[in-house]
Amino acid sequence: MSILETQELLARDGGEKVIADPIPSFGGGVGADCIDEEEIEAIAAVLRSKALFRHNPNSQARAFEQEANAVLGVQNSLMLNSGTSGLICALFGLGIGPGDEVIVPAYTYIATAAAVVAVGAVPIIAEIDTSLGLDPIDVERKITPRTKAIVPVYMQGVPGRIFSLLEVAQKHGLKVVEDCAQCIGGRYFGKMVGTFGDVGEWSFNYFKILTCGEGGLLFTNDYNVYERACFASDPALPMWMKDEKGRTSWHTLPFSANCYRPSEIMGAMARVQLRKLDSILAHTRSLKSAFLDEVQQGGEPRGFALQHVDDPEGDCGISGAVICHTTDLAKRYLEALKAEGLSCGTAHNAGFPDRHIYRYWDSVLQKASPHPTGYPWNDPNYLAKGGDAQYDTEMCPQSLDILNRSLRFGFNMRMTTEHARLMGRAIAKVDRLLR
Repeated sequence: MSILETQELLARDGGEKVIADPIPSFGGGVGADCIDEEEIEAIAAVLRSKALFRHNPNSQARAFEQEANAVLGVQNSLMLNSGTSGLICALFGLGIGPGDEVIVPAYTYIATAAAVVAVGAVPIIAEIDTSLGLDPIDVERKITPRTKAIVPVYMQGVPGRIFSLLEVAQKHGLKVVEDCAQCIGGRYFGKMVGTFGDVGEWSFNYFKILTCGEGGLLFTNDYNVYERACFASDPALPMWMKDEKGRTSWHTLPFSANCYRPSEIMGAMARVQLRKLDSILAHTRSLKSAFLDEVQQGGEPRGFALQHVDDPEGDCGISGAVICHTTDLAKRYLEALKAEGLSCGTAHNAGFPDRHIYRYWDSVLQKASPHPTGYPWNDPNYLAKGGDAQYDTEMCPQSLDILNRSLRFGFNMRMTTEHARLMGRAIAKVDRLLR
């Protein structure tokens, strides 16, 4: 058999593999892979100073907040100890609590729904569409008189249908919290994601685009929301913020809630990582561009459609997804791609506990409460408004169908554009030859 003939056969049928050598991988996020002596020295400097508490005159956390303001083009940022904390404080900042409902997508980390529960509100789970983000049509279906906010989540670095979701929110007078935990630096038609709604959030978990191990950032142009979020993040904040004469000036009445303060170590590392954001995204975007060039080389795909992206230029470029026409076809693509040297999986496989899919949010689906009263689902404020949220593992069939057919591919800092091209080439080959 000639080389030309083997190239026209799938590897599973005796053809030549597209990817002979393994694609470079990394177990964490792209930010973690970029850690070098700069982060180490920044942390060492904080340790040498022994100034580890964020309320100090030369606070690293505060400096990071100011630098993030400049990058985002917003007026107020608050660093926290996790992205989840950022969502909780955002909801507190908007005054959301017992008796309220908040719409979240069926495809996101459980933290999005957990944050809603943490403020005493009830999460309502809505379908995603082929953007792998909230479906604006189903969001509108799920709105009730109890709905106070929606939380769009931009999974795997891809902004969702922001304009459509904002239109729905404005029509119904709802607040918008943009969960950009996986989309740090993403843009939507030139504007940073997270700055369209009432408040945005980043996560600096180990697996994110920027990292300080754990950590989060809340940002908004609404000072009153910011101030309430600050109170929610630190019960002693009014004491720390008094001037030398014991005076304070607040726009809203201070209250005490929880403590989500970050450490100065986190602030110092986040400052270094933020300076690397442009170079990180330049690389990942070049990888995705090369990948898509190869995937689309032969024209319109036969067996799949690409994930819908409103604004490809604003995509962070850390992942790609193809959505096969049927679940059976997705399984066949998986097998054929594995033979070509490209391992992947569908976004949802029955029995695999991916906490990014609502059906595995056991604590939410079972309404497991931290209190014997069954709060927040049995809170009198909720019941008095006719609240009766119901959940089951099959409640979002559109989302499960799409996720069963979606093949996801990740890009990392160790890959070159040639690696990305090989990945795209393998997909194009399978699409061309699979029968």
